[in-house]
Amino acid sequence: MATRFELKDHFRETRLTNDRLIFAAIIVGILFVIVMVRLAVLQVFEYEHFDSLSNRNRVDIGPLPPQRGLIYDRNGVILAENIPTFSLELIPEKVSDLDETLNDLAVILSMTADEVLEIKQRINQQRSFHQVIVRQRLTEQEVAKFSVNRHKFIGVDIVGRLIRHYPQGALFAHTVGYVGRINQRDQQRIDERDYKGTLHIGKTGVEKFYEDLLHGQVGYQKVETNVQGRIIRELHNVPPISGNDLFLHLDINLQRVAAEALGTYNGAIVALDPKTGGVLAMVSKPDFDPNDFVSGISIKKYAVLRDSRDRPLFDRALRGHYPPGSTLKPFVALAGLETGVVSENSKTFCPGWYSLPGKDHRYRCWKKHGHGKVDLLKAVSQSCDVYFYDLAHTLGIDRMHSFLDLFGFGHRTGVDIPSESRGLSPSAQWKHDTRNLAWYPGETLISGIGQGFNQTTPIQLAHATATLAMRGVNITPQVARASRQAGQSELQLIATETVETLPMQNSQNWEKVINSMVEVIHGKRGTARHVGKNMP
Repeated sequence: MATRFELKDHFRETRLTNDRLIFAAIIVGILFVIVMVRLAVLQVFEYEHFDSLSNRNRVDIGPLPPQRGLIYDRNGVILAENIPTFSLELIPEKVSDLDETLNDLAVILSMTADEVLEIKQRINQQRSFHQVIVRQRLTEQEVAKFSVNRHKFIGVDIVGRLIRHYPQGALFAHTVGYVGRINQRDQQRIDERDYKGTLHIGKTGVEKFYEDLLHGQVGYQKVETNVQGRIIRELHNVPPISGNDLFLHLDINLQRVAAEALGTYNGAIVALDPKTGGVLAMVSKPDFDPNDFVSGISIKKYAVLRDSRDRPLFDRALRGHYPPGSTLKPFVALAGLETGVVSENSKTFCPGWYSLPGKDHRYRCWKKHGHGKVDLLKAVSQSCDVYFYDLAHTLGIDRMHSFLDLFGFGHRTGVDIPSESRGLSPSAQWKHDTRNLAWYPGETLISGIGQGFNQTTPIQLAHATATLAMRGVNITPQVARASRQAGQSELQLIATETVETLPMQNSQNWEKVINSMVEVIHGKRGTARHVGKNMP
């Protein structure tokens, strides 16, 4: 069988190879054209779309906190203001290593270990995207030290803020109160949208009660930032609305006089305008400097205030419970007149003591040898205990309690400051319900002179006395007088509340009791005649 040989067609193979190369070149050319066309589309026709996408990566919308409203006394003297300051703040979620960052900042700012610990505690109490203050009120030297090392601290920055300041110091500490840093408890009761960028909130006093008026409304700004989050330029701005200014009934001159009158004694003084219910002075001693709480009081300093036996943080004007003593006697006298138990001319003999019928125990009068025969006017002006022992025994505890209840004893007055206490006006039912014990006649006697279980707050007693002075017109005490919107000059009065006018069987009874109270100061034997010696 013959062997067959295939001869290669070099010409055919060369042409086939060339065809393949041409085809490949065409494919590459087509792909190149497609890529170029796409690039042209991206660069020319879709430039604005992708440019806006790029901008989203470096545009930030941030809150602009409002300026807190100012607080003035009735004379226009400023009691709470805002002063410019620089603070060093960090946002935890933007800091890669918090411990290292805080340690480095401690070196730069000469912070103690306790300060670093407090900052860590605040970080744990806040959400990771909220600003946390590292240090407020930076000095020029501290600003310079940080600025030199600023590039090392991503997520940490110097922020210019307005910080609350109380120029009168401790004088209005309990009444005006103070603001403090927003904590977890505050976050549970506020709308976060209303407090974005805001680090402080009213904690006590007027600052807390009128928080909604003082706070204002948050604004927003749209800014361009670099990769480190630093602001390059502002793109859009919705300005915040400042909080309302508050004008109080408080008079700084009267407040100073009241504070000086207390001196170093622990106690409280409250002065009301009976016609308006306005609180003219309200002092509680000892006191404290509210400025210490604005920036965050140190653990040690707070411990000193908290653990002090004198309790400077305790507002005695609103929460202090004290036996009213003889200040209750005019109200008991009015109860006797209204119920017909006594008349203006009814007389009781005071030998210096009183005994219940059939009993030997003697309840003493403050005047050892007695006042002799006394009527209502003398009983009040000379504060005769025996007269009121006898009157209380005749009235009985339940009638006395019901009458005192009309004047607010045992109830909050409703004054526009938080945390007011009720005090205590005792009754037989109260003792049974709270102690499961019977009421004794002797307890009625000492209740009639404002002792025993009677517990009254200074604001409560001032309010009851103002109601008596106004012949039963019961006006709720009020610290704030008016407010003023930001940028406006007109004041908007804050309405006072007249709860009721107390009904009396005989309107002349008001005058009889009030005249007896005048005699306390102006009578020849009035127990406070030395106070009224130079009064008109």
